Amino acid sequence: MINIALLGATGSIGQSTLSVVDLHPEKFNIFALSAHTNWQEMLRLCNAYKPTFAVMTDERAAEQLSSQIQGGTVVLSGAKALDEIASHEQTDYVMAAIVGAAGMASSLAAALSGKRIMLANKESLVLAGGLFMQAVKDNNAELIPVDSEHSAIFQCLQGGHSGLSKIQLTASGGPFLHTPLAELETITPEQACAHPNWSMGRKISVDSSTMMNKGLEVIEAHYLFDLPTRSIDVVVHPQSIVHSSVYFEDGSTLSQLGNPDMRTVISYAMSYPDRIISGVPALDLTQNSPLEFYAPDFNKFPCLRLAFESLEKGGSAMGTMNAANEIAVSSFLEGQIKFLDISIVIEKTLEKARHFHPDTLDDVINNDLNARTIASEVVQAYA
Repeated sequence: MINIALLGATGSIGQSTLSVVDLHPEKFNIFALSAHTNWQEMLRLCNAYKPTFAVMTDERAAEQLSSQIQGGTVVLSGAKALDEIASHEQTDYVMAAIVGAAGMASSLAAALSGKRIMLANKESLVLAGGLFMQAVKDNNAELIPVDSEHSAIFQCLQGGHSGLSKIQLTASGGPFLHTPLAELETITPEQACAHPNWSMGRKISVDSSTMMNKGLEVIEAHYLFDLPTRSIDVVVHPQSIVHSSVYFEDGSTLSQLGNPDMRTVISYAMSYPDRIISGVPALDLTQNSPLEFYAPDFNKFPCLRLAFESLEKGGSAMGTMNAANEIAVSSFLEGQIKFLDISIVIEKTLEKARHFHPDTLDDVINNDLNARTIASEVVQAYA
C-alpha cells in the first residue's frame, strides 16, 4: 500500500487525485490531506478517507475542523505542518497541488526527504528551480510532472534524449484566443475564469487567459528537462488534444494525445513506470473537430513574452515575475485593476526590483516578499 500526502486536497487537482485513488483502493492510501480554509470540505474528506493527518494552513479553519472531526485523524495547522506531512517517514508519494508560492516550501521538503513528488505546483521550479532540482538529485527523490504538457514531454522522452532538438508546449489560448486586443480592455474576472477546455481554480484560469500559465510552464520545462530557452517552443492548440511534442534532429516528432482530463496525468504520476486505469475515456479522433495550431501572439499576450525574457535573464527575475503576477491577478479578481493592467504590473515590477542570483531559500523568499511589495505599490497607481 502506497501512502500519499495530498497537499491541496480541496482544489481541482486534489479532487481528481482522489477520484483516481477511489479506483485503486488496494494500491493507494490517503495518509495526509491539506487545505487552506475550506474546513467543511476537509471534514467530508476526512470522514471518507480517514487520513492519519489533516492540515489546515489557516489556524481558525483548523480549530473549526478539530471541533467537528471524529475518529483518529490528527489535525495540524500552519505552513510548517505542510512540511511535516510532506517529509513524514510514512509518506511515500507527495501530490504537490497547492497553488502559488505557498506550495514551494512543502514541495522542497518532500524533495529533501527523498519522496516521489508528483509536482502540480509550477512555482516550486519558477521560484527556486536550481535549489529544487539539486535537492531532488542529492536526496534521490523522484520528480514526476503533473501537468498535461510536461507529462506529455516526460512520456515522449522515455526513449531517451538522444538527438533531441526541441520541445514544444501546447497552449489552449484560453478564452480570448480570437478576441480582438481592443476588446480585452473591458474583460471581467468572470469572463477570464471561463476556460473553454479545463475546469480550474480562479487564479490558474486567469493565468491561462493571459497565457502567463504557459510562461510559467516554459520556465518549469527548462528545469525539468535541462534545456536552454532556445530549445523550448510554444504553439497554440485550442482543442487541447495534443498535449505537447518533442522534436528530434532526424526530423521525427513525437506527441502525446488524450482527452483534456487531468486524471490521465495524475494516474501516470501515481503508477509510473506502469499505467493504471484513470477513469478517462479513450480518445476517439473521429469524433473530434479538426485540430488547429497557431503561433502565439506575443503582442496580444505579453505575459508569455515576459516569461521567456525572465527565463533568459535568469536569477531572481523569474521569482520577481511570479510574485508580481500573483499580486496582479489577485488585484484583477478583486476589481482593483483591469485585465490588460496585469502584464503592465509585472513589467513595471521587473523594472523596479533588484536583479540578483539567489543562493539560498531565504534569498528566494526575501525576493518574493520584496517583489510583492513593489507590485502592490504599482497596483495602487492603477487602482
